[in-house]
Amino acid sequence: GMGWVLLVVGLLVAVYTLLRYGLSSAPRPRARPELRGRTAIVTGGSSGIGAATALELARCGARVILATRSARRGEAAASRIRRETGNSQVQFMHLDLASLRSVRAFASAFLRQEPQLHLLINNAGVSAGGTTEDGFSLPFQVNHLGHFLLTQLLLERLRSCAPSRVVIVASSAHCAGRLRLESLGRPPSGLFSTFQDYCDSKLANVLHARELATREQGTQVTCYAVHPGFVNTSLFRHAPLWLKPLLLPLAWLLFLDASEGAQVVLDCATQEDLEPLSGRYFTDCGPRLPWPAGRDDRLARALWEGSERLVGL
Repeated sequence: GMGWVLLVVGLLVAVYTLLRYGLSSAPRPRARPELRGRTAIVTGGSSGIGAATALELARCGARVILATRSARRGEAAASRIRRETGNSQVQFMHLDLASLRSVRAFASAFLRQEPQLHLLINNAGVSAGGTTEDGFSLPFQVNHLGHFLLTQLLLERLRSCAPSRVVIVASSAHCAGRLRLESLGRPPSGLFSTFQDYCDSKLANVLHARELATREQGTQVTCYAVHPGFVNTSLFRHAPLWLKPLLLPLAWLLFLDASEGAQVVLDCATQEDLEPLSGRYFTDCGPRLPWPAGRDDRLARALWEGSERLVGL
């Protein structure tokens, strides 16, 4: 009896290992350049891809600001990264992207305290539904509008420290995005409105990178949208209860871990000679064409103008 149980368990473990490490491609460790003297902001830097990105930037010697909502988690992540890398230049600063007031407060505190900015990693994201204090849908504001305002408020500093880069963490979910310009920032209706809202915000990320690159031509500020892969992060904590039993085994088997997902973010932040590819969309296979809506320059411009209006710029 016991022998059969052990055999079955052994087989399951073997199948699991094969699936986990055979199907998800093994990460290739990459050489990263020395970043001493460079300053980076990572939004959502206390967990997931953000924390993995911040850790690696700190390891390369950068001064890293973890811009995140929870002071407790932010301080803990900063001290863990300082300890692991021996880099004392890792700081937490409070930023709540669901509040435009908080975005403005963060930007003015940052510009007062920090003379330089070379890398802005717009990484924080939510997939939950809801409405913000500013009256916009939660995923659209956190994933796009808050980052849009943040980038605009810091753009002058990025220009004065050029060459500098903005990396926007998007997603292949932009394929299902539909931007309705007349109701921008309001949650879509329908059964899957939260999922639709998330996809819309990710399409906005791809278009934001595209239009920013167009507008910053000649300034040496470049911009990249990134699909980090399907990464097993806390993004799914808001999935409906009925979906979690399906998602969790899938996430374990097939999804990358956060440090694997961070690789393409780090590539776009640090790889040399990427300037000609500003505005493009990257996956772990390099630059890729986004879905047709993500290449629509008229839509990109209209989204930019609509976003300026909504955030009061």
